[in-house]
Amino acid sequence: MNWSDSIKHIEELEDAELNHDLISRFERESASHKDRPIRFSTPTFKEYSSSDLTGCSSNSFPAFSITGGGCALMCDHCQAKILDPMIATVKPEILEQKVRDLVLMQNLQGFLLSGGSNKRNEIDYTRYYPVIEKLKHEFPHLKIAIHTALTNEAAAKQMESAGVDTAMMDVIGAQETIRDVYHLDRSVDDFEATLAALTSTSMEISPHIVIGLHYGKILGEANALDIVSRYDVGALVLVVIMPFYSKPGTFVTPSTSDVGEIFLEARKRMGNKQVLLGCARPPGMHKRITDTYAVMAGLDGIAFPADGIVQVAQAIKRPFTQAHACCSIKIGNIAGSGVKSSCAA
Repeated sequence: MNWSDSIKHIEELEDAELNHDLISRFERESASHKDRPIRFSTPTFKEYSSSDLTGCSSNSFPAFSITGGGCALMCDHCQAKILDPMIATVKPEILEQKVRDLVLMQNLQGFLLSGGSNKRNEIDYTRYYPVIEKLKHEFPHLKIAIHTALTNEAAAKQMESAGVDTAMMDVIGAQETIRDVYHLDRSVDDFEATLAALTSTSMEISPHIVIGLHYGKILGEANALDIVSRYDVGALVLVVIMPFYSKPGTFVTPSTSDVGEIFLEARKRMGNKQVLLGCARPPGMHKRITDTYAVMAGLDGIAFPADGIVQVAQAIKRPFTQAHACCSIKIGNIAGSGVKSSCAA
């Protein structure tokens, strides 16, 4: 039975307009990754449940914003809305107290530190490093991830020294996107220089590529893949543009087939390195199809998987695990085989 036939029984995909030619290509090229386990990440950034998985009731891996909901750059694709669900920690002492409370009350396993950037797409975390260092010393089990924005080697070394485990940054491959969408006077080379600086440290580096970042069109993604493939990264995280976050009337939604093609290309170029599907992507049937393609293309993880996606993995015989943490960080898994969860009881 081929893959198209094997998923016909999945109720959540009954009305899906799947690209069966693309699915055939996924199947033909699956020999090198069909036995790789896929990790379904359900971090506590937001409430989650699906027809197959449940989220974690404790706040074991939250996201904090050091600028609250503020961002000076206000790119067309986001308009700072991505910061809204994060916990505001506009002073280092607020971060420290919230982390201590969550360690005590919610079995905190780690956290993501983020924030809005300045007009040069930079975020200054300097005031927070002493707190991070203190928390890592007292609670060495904590896994700390940080969104770096654009940075340099000196700042990357500061993050490393403070005890940051994972650093994340967006890689943009088209100058037109930097200029038009970000309204930013920086170059593609600046983004590659940031990646080079981060990978010169011992931190796990998880660059992100936003598919459809140029107003929903595919532009620069191939170049971004080229850039990432040149560096020793821990994982590549792919996300898909979400037009409802964006400046009204400016973005279209990329087709699921275009997204699937990029999944396939990313799997080829990244070799044995981890390729993950991150939190951001359009909802509804688009998400179900996108996630189906991610499983079939051999991606190693999906954050907040859509309804029916566990069944897709089972149908094509890919083993899977679940973890209540950011997809870029590995802390405590659960699986059908009974591996222990990081979620508090």
